[in-house]
Amino acid sequence: MTTILLIIIYLAFISLGLPDSLLGAAWPVMQPDLGAPLETAGFLFMTVAGGTIISSLISGKALKRFGTGKVTFVSVLMTACALLGFHFAPSVGWLVVCAIPLGLGAGAVDAGLNDYVATHYKAHHMSWLHCFWGVGATLGPIIMAQFFVAGNSWRNGYFAISGIQFALVIILLFTLPLWNKVNKNSNIVLNENQENESVNEGAKDVTPLRIKGVKLALAAFLFYCAVEATVGLWGSSFLVNVKGVNAAMAAKWVSLYYAGITIGRLITGFVTFKMTNRTLIRTGQIIALTGAIILFLPLPTIFSLVGFIIVGLGLAPIFPCMLHETPTRFGKKHSQTIMGYQMAVAYTGTTFMPPLLGFIASYSTIGIFPISIVLFVAAMVLSSEKLNSLLKQKVLLGNTSLK
Repeated sequence: MTTILLIIIYLAFISLGLPDSLLGAAWPVMQPDLGAPLETAGFLFMTVAGGTIISSLISGKALKRFGTGKVTFVSVLMTACALLGFHFAPSVGWLVVCAIPLGLGAGAVDAGLNDYVATHYKAHHMSWLHCFWGVGATLGPIIMAQFFVAGNSWRNGYFAISGIQFALVIILLFTLPLWNKVNKNSNIVLNENQENESVNEGAKDVTPLRIKGVKLALAAFLFYCAVEATVGLWGSSFLVNVKGVNAAMAAKWVSLYYAGITIGRLITGFVTFKMTNRTLIRTGQIIALTGAIILFLPLPTIFSLVGFIIVGLGLAPIFPCMLHETPTRFGKKHSQTIMGYQMAVAYTGTTFMPPLLGFIASYSTIGIFPISIVLFVAAMVLSSEKLNSLLKQKVLLGNTSLK
């Protein structure tokens, strides 16, 4: 029963990833068809992400009142209807209208399922959960590319993705009773680094934002999401307009970026048994920076594909490991509050950074894309390493005081 529900949760996260990569892959074809300027994709992306922020902030009350199963069912239904709306939308204005429920549905699913898995399943399932988001994000551009190859409209691609979402809605409807049964039977043990917990004991009466290191952690989440979302939204446009790759091929290449995230998170789920979160985060950041530098260098076009894949592999362990590291870094008492801050800041990075790049590119060139990725990754690494240094000092001071 628990396994069946876990499979359904994974399917729900696949559905969460499908729309996330769709707009970026389709935009090189949607833009001339709609007669819209380049930066319009950024505004649509911002609308979706804004809805995600709002629904994630209010998801706590909704989850307590209705339960994770019902909230997930309604949220996926909203995203399915929104994607169907994209298929029928006659203008950009209608796309904006449909983007609102798309974001609202996605935020509630994301917050609800992350909390549910953290509460009812073991730690390595968190990496695998986000791996299945990558499955959806990888399939989105592939499905859209198939319609481009067949000479069909981008609208048919959205229609197909909508159909997949409606199929999941039916599955969720018939499995609603499982959620309560698992709630009654589940049992999880939270493993936490006792050394860091003792160091954070003194911070129990401090406002969460005033705990040393929290702001650095928030900065790391901001720049992580800036990288992930910017590559997904503008990668295809960069390949088409700068590298001269056709739209179908560009969509497939970006799908391989998401495949890198997916495969990396699948592997991370096993590696967590042998390596610490901190080591995985640092390793991922080094790999992502290497991929970003490859994109930046004036190399033959095929190296762009290599760069996208390496960036995806590097990003894979960072987000789930940073989430799982939160109680260890800042103690159990404030971990839920700080987790909420981190998700809000993450969505802020997703909301504003890619549209900002699109706005700047519309007045210059999309050729600034690789430069921006290098800067975002470098800022994430700097924030993370400063946080590690600060936490190391706190451990040393804590050990000294204990003596």
